[in-house]
Amino acid sequence: MASQAQRPSPFDLGGKVALVTGANSGIGREIALGLAEAGAAVVLVARRKAELEAVHDEIVAAAGRAAALACDLSTRAAVFECAGKAGAFFGSPDILVNAAANNIRKPMLELTEADWDATMRLNLEAPFFLAQRLAPAMIARGWGRIINIASQQAVRAFGNSGAYGVSKGGIVQLTRAQAEAWTKLGVTSNAIAPGFVDTPLTAAVASDPVQRKAMAGRTMAGRIGEPRDTRGAALFLASPAADYVTGQTLFVDGGFSVA
Repeated sequence: MASQAQRPSPFDLGGKVALVTGANSGIGREIALGLAEAGAAVVLVARRKAELEAVHDEIVAAAGRAAALACDLSTRAAVFECAGKAGAFFGSPDILVNAAANNIRKPMLELTEADWDATMRLNLEAPFFLAQRLAPAMIARGWGRIINIASQQAVRAFGNSGAYGVSKGGIVQLTRAQAEAWTKLGVTSNAIAPGFVDTPLTAAVASDPVQRKAMAGRTMAGRIGEPRDTRGAALFLASPAADYVTGQTLFVDGGFSVA
């Protein structure tokens, strides 16, 4: 029997390639750093090139492998272009993390057609089409991981955030549909639903001390989330340790959803 020191870690991602959207900041950045730390070569995707390069440099400085791929995922043409370039750096991705998103905070009656379209294209259509383009290579290898970033708003309504909530509800169902279609072929799909996390996307609320305290008070942990809180969940779902986990939405919310 192999000694404990000789056993491979079930969370080792050495030899794997991950593509992470929204990797320039917030949750996407933290997940990208975590996957790189576990040994994966990470293709970083986001619109803002300077921020993307900073994350790339951070990974490389820590002896990791990364490539920066600047893409605006708000149009289908750009999504297809991104998917086409994804394998140019380290080979076709084994792991896809869809973290890029926007949240247009308006009352429902003030949401315009442009607001709705922009939300659905980035938050729901981009994850769908990226997976459609990248999953075939995963299926051919018999191994792949899709991790979609959902939200509390997939299961409850928040004021002035209706389009975002609808898109995240769609993400949860997309995750189930992908799992049903591809798990038997070796590709699992799961979602992570963070609670209220202090990121650029929530800055308008997090910067208000009253609202921040109120959101923290609704959790069992007594604080709002930090982007780093999602690292462990993403690493688990991306790793061989989660071979038998698929179609699930893992709430990483300090107990917010059950309080």
